[in-house]
Amino acid sequence: MGNTRVNEANIYSDNTPKIVDLAKTVETADQINPELFTKHNVKRGLRDLDGRGVLTGLTKISTIIASEEVNGERISTDGNLYYRGINVKDIVHGTASKSKYGFEEAAYLLLFGKLPNEAELKGFTELLGFYRSLPTGFVRDIIMKAPSRDMMNTLSRSVLTLYSYDDHADDVSMPNVLRQCLQMVSLFPLLAIYGYQAYNHYHEGKSLFIHPPKADLSTAEHILYLLRPDSKYTELEARLLDICLILHMEHGGGNNSSFTTHVVSSSMTDTYSVIAAAIGSLKGPRHGGANIKVIHMFEEMEKEVKDWTDEEEVKSYLKRLLHGEAFDNAGLIYGVGHAIYSKSDPRAVLLKEYTIQLAKEKGMEKELALYEMVERLAPEVISAERKMYKGVSINVDFYSGFVYEMLGLPEELFTPMFAIARIVGWSAHRMEELANNSKIIRPAYMAVSDFKDYVPMEER
Repeated sequence: MGNTRVNEANIYSDNTPKIVDLAKTVETADQINPELFTKHNVKRGLRDLDGRGVLTGLTKISTIIASEEVNGERISTDGNLYYRGINVKDIVHGTASKSKYGFEEAAYLLLFGKLPNEAELKGFTELLGFYRSLPTGFVRDIIMKAPSRDMMNTLSRSVLTLYSYDDHADDVSMPNVLRQCLQMVSLFPLLAIYGYQAYNHYHEGKSLFIHPPKADLSTAEHILYLLRPDSKYTELEARLLDICLILHMEHGGGNNSSFTTHVVSSSMTDTYSVIAAAIGSLKGPRHGGANIKVIHMFEEMEKEVKDWTDEEEVKSYLKRLLHGEAFDNAGLIYGVGHAIYSKSDPRAVLLKEYTIQLAKEKGMEKELALYEMVERLAPEVISAERKMYKGVSINVDFYSGFVYEMLGLPEELFTPMFAIARIVGWSAHRMEELANNSKIIRPAYMAVSDFKDYVPMEER
């Protein structure tokens, strides 16, 4: 048995040319004439030509407003995001002004549909702290064995494995699903950060740090405590991470991973399978990995642009990005533009407020100035170079990667940080789907293949 895996690897390697040829056959067989989508009025990506999403469901969890109707015409406005009807700006400013951490309060709001009073918030926070422990041997037997280079895969594997430790894993009653969701809200930081520590040790040869969980810390504080070797952090660091978590917590039912949550929940499968599917969706670079692209883009920009204060030189580099002549040659300025927002992404606006404070604390005002210049110039460059059906502005990914970089978070944890926040939104959407006892989600697909006769082998 010891050589089986090696032999399989050699067989795959030796047959790579055959795989490539077969893959070309697959591509030829599966390609569909783009004109057919227009002919049959198929909304590719479930989006209209003007960028609006096709209505596929109803939700009470969050609301996104980025336009208004004026005399029958759709006019773009500054974006606003509401959690259960409350503007996220007020949530962030309300908690920050009281010098308290807001993730737990916002999580309570999304899950239960109302803001908690002091006693309710205390009880909820204590419940999350109670669930902040993994099964005996889980770290040793699951996380430390065969650590993955990709933390999202590690997170997904850990979530699926938790199924085996749950005596009521398949029970989809609301009390049980709520219990499972609260456990995962509590455990996601442990799963992601322990997974990273294992990777960092076994793949990178670094020291291994596995700090025991602490029930009395806020989620943001707990993340920094778990991640850093000395477990130390400043209040501003924890507060800014807390704000990042609030802003990434939820974003309407139509985003890819939340929609995945609804689709998979509608089949009445278990919570662990649903959340693992959502993680798989978020892992995709079109959804959760954009802030890493922003960081890498700026790293190259800082090398290519000699004078970071020269607007013309920066503008020239941005044009090269659009022409596919710089960075990854994709023709994109990462962190700029959004499927819904055009004038402004409220999450980016809020994040920038506090990013300025952290940049001063970290002595990174020069880097911040470059970000601010690109924020101002990029929409101008894009509008001049490309025909736009709506305006364009920076999105939340533009500054979030910069914040994580200032906080010393490794890139491997950028997307898992998104998941640590979004597990709250996924949980809310799962329970909303179950509460409405909806039908299984099964949209229509039209077959456009030709009918053919079966041809005997000797006649092919």
